[in-house]
Amino acid sequence: MKLTVNDVEREIHSDETTPLLWVLRDELGLTGTKFGCGVMACGACTVLIDGEATRSCVLPVSTFAGRQVVTIEHLGTSSQPSAVQAAWIAQQVPQCGYCQSGMICATTALLAKHPQPSDADIDANITNLCRCGTYPRVRAAIHEAARLLGDKR
Repeated sequence: MKLTVNDVEREIHSDETTPLLWVLRDELGLTGTKFGCGVMACGACTVLIDGEATRSCVLPVSTFAGRQVVTIEHLGTSSQPSAVQAAWIAQQVPQCGYCQSGMICATTALLAKHPQPSDADIDANITNLCRCGTYPRVRAAIHEAARLLGDKR
């Protein structure tokens, strides 16, 4: 099976029923996407599928054939962070950081749909869980990322 991940078409050798998360981590070595709960509840495994925030821990890889998969590794680098990553740094969002790759992917999808999200938009779309409880900083970072992206338009 072929899968397009981070703009590169890859030949996948895992069984087609293997969850996407494990193909990304174990076969492709993209370990930025994390395993959290294993039941699609926490959001640590969130990636972008055709631009939509999607939890990858349970859904079989075959579901994503022919679609664009984007992981945290493709959103920015330490020397050139995305607007969302830059806002995360400025607002000092992470404490432990475990949930952050999923949260950043979910925020990237939110801002693509809602360039200037309201707090209600954030509440409805960012359902990822953070054990550290940095939700006020997450909200501030999302508003800052929206401003940064708006400045680029």
